[in-house]
Amino acid sequence: MSKLNHSWFSQLPIKNIENYQPVSGGDINEAYQINANGKTYFIKAQPNHPADYFRHEINGLKALGKVVNTPTPLYNGEIDGNAYLVLNWLNESFGSQADLGRAVAKLHQQTNDQFGFVDNHQTKVLVKDNSWNNSWSDFYVNQRLLPEAKVAAERGRWSRWREEHFKQMVKKFEQYYQGHEVKASLLHGDLWAGNFMFAGDHEPYLIDPDAVYGDREFDLAMTTVFGGFDQEFYQAYGEEYPFTPGINDRLPWYRFYYLCMHLILFGESYGPAVDRILEQY
Repeated sequence: MSKLNHSWFSQLPIKNIENYQPVSGGDINEAYQINANGKTYFIKAQPNHPADYFRHEINGLKALGKVVNTPTPLYNGEIDGNAYLVLNWLNESFGSQADLGRAVAKLHQQTNDQFGFVDNHQTKVLVKDNSWNNSWSDFYVNQRLLPEAKVAAERGRWSRWREEHFKQMVKKFEQYYQGHEVKASLLHGDLWAGNFMFAGDHEPYLIDPDAVYGDREFDLAMTTVFGGFDQEFYQAYGEEYPFTPGINDRLPWYRFYYLCMHLILFGESYGPAVDRILEQY
C-alpha cells in the first residue's frame, strides 16, 4: 500500500507527528505505530475502503470496553481512499491467565434479549449477518453455518461426504436447542490467543473483536482451537460464571465454524480438522 507515505500521515487528525513505523497487526490490515506530542498511537489502515469499514470493530470495542479492558477508538476516517482507525497504543507486558478468565466471564455475563449485533461484519469471504434474532438455533444455523458451507462449496472446499455429515451436525444442533435455553451473552467473537494481551499494569486486554450476542460456548470453543489458554483461565472463568454441564459435548459444533472458516481461507490443510468434527455426527 504505497499510498501510506508522509503526505498521507500528515492528513491524519493527529498533529505534530514525529515518526511512524510499520508493526505487525494481523493479516487483514496494515498497522503502524505513530509518535506525536509525546504520545504513542496504533493505527490500522485498510486500502480501497471507506471509513465505515472499521464500524463493526469500533462498535465492538465500545460494547466490550464498558465491561473489560480494550483499546480505545480515537479517530476513524478515510484519506485518499484508504480507511483508517486510530487506537491508543498498549505497551505489552505479562499477566495472569486467571485474570483473563475472570474478565471473559464478566463479559459473558452481559446479556441481551436477542441474538445478533448492531451491525454486520464484512470479512474477506462473506458478510456475517448479525440481524437480530430471537432464536439462537435459527441464528447459528441460518446466519453462520449455512452461509459458510455455501462459500466452502463455491470455493471447491466441500464434498458430498462433508455435506452429509454437516447436515447431521445441524440436525443434532437444532434438536439439542429445541429443549435447551441459551442466554444471549456479549461475545468477543474471535477469541483466539492472538486477540488478548496483557498491558499496562499487567491487566488483560481484549483486542480485535468481532462482537456478537450469542451462546457463550461459541466464544469458549474458539479458545480451545489453537491453544494459548491454560487451566488457570478455565478455572477462574468457571468460578466466576460456572460452565453448563456437558459443555465438552457441545464445543465441536462451534469449533467447526472457526475451522471451516480456516478451510475456506487457507485451504485443505484444515480439511482433516474439519472432518474430525464432522465424523462425530
